Amino acid sequence: MAPGGGVCQEVIESRPKFMNYEISVAKADKNSFLAKSTAGSGEKHGMTSSNGVHDLLECPECTNLMYPPIHQCPNGHTLCANCKRVHKRCPTCQFELGNIRCLALEKVAESLELPCRYQSLGCHDIFPYYSKLKHEQHCRFRPYNCPYASCECSVTGDIPALVAHLKEDHMVDMHDGSTFNHRYVKSNPHEVENAMWMLTVFNCFGRQFCLHFEAFSLGMAPVYMAFLRFMGEDNDAKKFNYTLEVSAFGRKLVWQGVPRSIRDSHIKVRDSQDGLVIPRSLALFFSGGDRQELKLRIIGRIWKV
Repeated sequence: MAPGGGVCQEVIESRPKFMNYEISVAKADKNSFLAKSTAGSGEKHGMTSSNGVHDLLECPECTNLMYPPIHQCPNGHTLCANCKRVHKRCPTCQFELGNIRCLALEKVAESLELPCRYQSLGCHDIFPYYSKLKHEQHCRFRPYNCPYASCECSVTGDIPALVAHLKEDHMVDMHDGSTFNHRYVKSNPHEVENAMWMLTVFNCFGRQFCLHFEAFSLGMAPVYMAFLRFMGEDNDAKKFNYTLEVSAFGRKLVWQGVPRSIRDSHIKVRDSQDGLVIPRSLALFFSGGDRQELKLRIIGRIWKV
């Protein structure tokens, strides 16, 4: 068990949202919350090498930066490898494409040093052209995806913006404190194979944690699973532990673990079973009564390690 005191007495009750639940963001311009952060350190700092050459490395079809192999048509129009796969003719001049590599442009790209695409968010490092893409895939300044689980929400942003988005657009439950007593309710649970209950966000230790509760099938067995995700990077998530507990009739089931960063999707966390997994029959036992209604009380605590 976690160190220190008991759990709070407030009981928070949630009812499920189903997999096909959809939510639309009120305004299109909310599809991106890009906020500036403090500057990092690491690679060299400076300005981009050549904006003109940088423009030449932009694929004229998809506008993404091109990486080897860079292709060109007989008239010299360039095309990235992905677009080359779907086009038999040059999109610019309609001349039939062959298998001509633009080796000169690939060579020029080797000499370039470019800023990270997340420069406006706080990353001021400069990278060789062919190292830039790999860095950006793991840049700590890259926006986070919305952690809301029961819809395909495309909103991205920094943590303060996502907290505001969760509260205003998804209307999630927000609570202060590191302990919780949460009850999940569902009538006719045998009719539900896939469901997600409303996300709950806890503010404690100056950080935010997302509590998930889902019903799904593990193989052929229907199960419920509760788990915690941390709104931040994985190395910061490892500074915390949490417990989840269900108990009734002198029996107790306890999970202790490390919250997962929201860099990992809820599906990835769920599929790894990194949380409190409860078979449906056991969940109904803990619910009491005639076992025809889910009334599962989960007690939890978060603490710093």
